[in-house]
Amino acid sequence: MLLLHLVPPVVVRNDELTWKDIYRLLYEDGAFDNIVISPGPGSPTCPADIGVCRQLLLECWDIPILGVCLGHQALGYAHDAQIIHASEPIHGRLSEIEHNGCNLFANIPSGRNSRFKVVRYHSLVIDAESLPKDLIPIAWTASDDTLSFLETQKFDAIPDAYESERQKANFDSFSAKNGSYWGHVNGTKSRKVVMGIRHATWPHYGVQFHPESVATTYGRQIFKNFREITKDYWLQTSSSFSSDRNIHYTASMQVPHATGLFGAVHRQSVKKADFRVNGEACSSGQFMRGANQRNLGFFDMVNILPPSLGAKFLRLKWRKFGHLASEVGGARNIFTELFGKNKAENTFWLDSSSTEKGRARFSFMGGKGGDLWKQLTFRLSEESDTAGERGVHLLIEDNKGFTCSKILEEGFFEYLNKELLSLYHEEKDYEGLPFDFYGGFIGYIGYNLKVECGAASNAHKSTTPDACFFFADNLVVIDHHTNDVYVLSLQEGNTTKTQWLDDTEKKLVSLKGSATRQLHERISKPVANSPREAGFLSEKSQKQYVSDVEKCLEYIKDGESYELCLTTQFRKFIGEVDPLRLYLHLREKNPAPYASWLNFSKENLCICSSSPERFLRLDRNGILEAKPIKGTIARGTTPEKDERLKLQLQYSEKDQAENLMIVDLLRNDLGRVCEPGTVHVPHLMEVESYATVHTMVSTIRGKKQPNVSAVDCVKAAFPGGSMTGAPKLRSMELLDSIESCSRGIYSGSIGFFSYNQTFDLNIVIRTVVIHENEATIGAGGAIVALSDPEKEYEEMVLKTRAPANAVMEF
Repeated sequence: MLLLHLVPPVVVRNDELTWKDIYRLLYEDGAFDNIVISPGPGSPTCPADIGVCRQLLLECWDIPILGVCLGHQALGYAHDAQIIHASEPIHGRLSEIEHNGCNLFANIPSGRNSRFKVVRYHSLVIDAESLPKDLIPIAWTASDDTLSFLETQKFDAIPDAYESERQKANFDSFSAKNGSYWGHVNGTKSRKVVMGIRHATWPHYGVQFHPESVATTYGRQIFKNFREITKDYWLQTSSSFSSDRNIHYTASMQVPHATGLFGAVHRQSVKKADFRVNGEACSSGQFMRGANQRNLGFFDMVNILPPSLGAKFLRLKWRKFGHLASEVGGARNIFTELFGKNKAENTFWLDSSSTEKGRARFSFMGGKGGDLWKQLTFRLSEESDTAGERGVHLLIEDNKGFTCSKILEEGFFEYLNKELLSLYHEEKDYEGLPFDFYGGFIGYIGYNLKVECGAASNAHKSTTPDACFFFADNLVVIDHHTNDVYVLSLQEGNTTKTQWLDDTEKKLVSLKGSATRQLHERISKPVANSPREAGFLSEKSQKQYVSDVEKCLEYIKDGESYELCLTTQFRKFIGEVDPLRLYLHLREKNPAPYASWLNFSKENLCICSSSPERFLRLDRNGILEAKPIKGTIARGTTPEKDERLKLQLQYSEKDQAENLMIVDLLRNDLGRVCEPGTVHVPHLMEVESYATVHTMVSTIRGKKQPNVSAVDCVKAAFPGGSMTGAPKLRSMELLDSIESCSRGIYSGSIGFFSYNQTFDLNIVIRTVVIHENEATIGAGGAIVALSDPEKEYEEMVLKTRAPANAVMEF
């Protein structure tokens, strides 16, 4: 009997193998059961977008294939159906689906109010009138209307990727023979869109919608059905061929390293769809060895660095002071008194200045420390602005002020990975601590490091370093829930030194015994409604920004992207100022859960961030969490107006579509490094309120694979999808062609990498970057098919108000 093994798919870019290689894998090695041709940007009519997938559809007539979105269109185009623009682009919106009850839709209801609702991301469609006789329509939209996610909840439609599948809907099978449904309805030609097709004689299927989306119902059932189709197909082939495949599978399963590939990071193509081959890989052969090397690129540093290669054994000493924070004036007073002298040079503060509703709990602060302290400053070389051309200028300054420089051919992320993997520790050292940062690297990753994460190139060079990090060996931690204060000191080897702990304890005790200062400053200037009123000069005029939004809409219409996060920069010369006082003013006026202060004195660089958005976190239990924000609206001037605006955001179809697209993107990013089946969305499209805005926030979580490092996780998801759009790589390429300057630190991430392989990083938004006496604020917004160019400009300006006003008032 033929047994199909359930394993994660092997992902291959559609320009990665020749047809000869694919033929050997499929027909000589019998390596795979079926093929899934994935969604992707562009059109199947463009060879660069579809690659070898068209030949697969024409030559592999005897292997089950499922095409999704672009793959669905490719199936039609391969058999001479016409690909045309849809009547309107549909991205991140849902439709009710009718189908003809074929095997791909077994045990799935059909028709209006049937609870079968799917998420669509497409601007192009198959022209129904052009379908050849070999292609049979099997599904179509039930009506011309689309729904937002919240509208589907009215019908109690529960997406199986969002919550466990608990619906037991009545099966309402709608039958259509040979696709005659699009003839005439009540004498009028139907406008329903083809949502599924199959080949009349080959085991080939296509669906225009996204069954893998978090908001699609019965998506899991569709993939189960395709698996059953695959199983039935091979059982119905000749017994000798089935027997051969079964022998091969059995042999492969007995080879331990044969499944090594399946834990690999799945790379995303810049311009092209992927094809996915499901089944058990052969245990030998050039492709599988090469695939391991390609796809395990994020993991090849895990647990392989022997102690002889610069390894350090670290010991942590710490003390706890119960309920002390409020007694000494809170986090602000602790930072200014302990680290605020001498213009707070070489200091850091990951500042949970907004802790309402459990958004954040801990603040971490410190300055130039002990023997292990150092500063790392990274700059991409000119050559490394292109993917594949590695090279980073690294400057290292130690705690005594000595510096050295080197060129890193392997790039920033690989260097950081090696550094972290060279640090050894004992878990008992931090038992009893309620947080996950015990010392390690703290700083920022600039947006341009996207070239180390799959992006093709950087069109603009950053004036600030592309990454800056301190290695923090001494730090103070505040627990805002309990008001406890912790002091931690990290040292190499076994040592009894406690000098820093002793000195810091004395300072805290002296703060407790003295009157704390309340540093509230009066506002003497009026509030500005725009960065221009606050004295900032924009990289782009309103007219140009609106024009750029229109360019984005054209790309979306042509299927090049679903969502483009367009940004710009505002600049103001501020001269010699006290940047710490500016940050303290910003945090007072716009407190945020992922706020931060970084001062890299040698670079004449200070970062004052009031970010409300978490990019990605990995805790000590191996749980990854992302919290993307998409959807922003101003607070109201009265409680009634404020509540009305909050509801307006909650029920905005446009904002829901924005949020849903990024949730699906991040589910894919986390799926590359998480154990199969663990990625889930506990909170979808919840509105959170801050001092100046309401925002729509979702939460995505997953369990990290054990052979994946902290840096691997970040590399798989950086930059945050909420700042790029989707699909990520193509969207970044398009944005580089539209935006006129580097984003620099804006759109990157600030946070920590702890020596024990945990991390927590924000998204750099609502931030003032002060570099060489100039203040810079970045702002932008997601452009989707429903966007209005003028309103997009207004939303972008809204996001600058808090940081721009902080600069003006200060």
